Amino acid sequence: MDGKIIATNRVANHEYYILDRFEAGIVLDGGEIKSVRGGNCNLKDSFCVFYGGEIFVKNMHIAVYDKSGVFNHRDAVRDRKLLMHKNEIVKLSSKVAEKGLTVVPLKLYFKAALVKMEIGLCQGKHIYDKKKVLKEKDILKEQKRYLKSND
Repeated sequence: MDGKIIATNRVANHEYYILDRFEAGIVLDGGEIKSVRGGNCNLKDSFCVFYGGEIFVKNMHIAVYDKSGVFNHRDAVRDRKLLMHKNEIVKLSSKVAEKGLTVVPLKLYFKAALVKMEIGLCQGKHIYDKKKVLKEKDILKEQKRYLKSND
């Protein structure tokens, strides 16, 4: 990944164990591209689904570009097609079907002039796992605070 990061899904690291990462292109309209360039997008509640050998991202919010014409208005949270190699899609869909995993968008970024999405093959965390991670973060903060105050 080399480019400007547009949006990240910070909730994904808290909710899931990320097992594998993939890069995918995304099909967008002209107004959506301009809105993305302005940073008007959100990956918070988005997820990926498989339809007929293709992969789509659902619930990704890209704001309607305010300077577009009357006839160019699209739904802000419509399903958007992801562009990946066929063998990657088959591999992902088989893992999702057999192991109960899910595919979640992690980042949206520019690679040269193209908009790319980093998606992750994820396994859900239990509540006790989330609490354990938060507890470990608190301990690290306390240690840093203690070391800083004793300098």
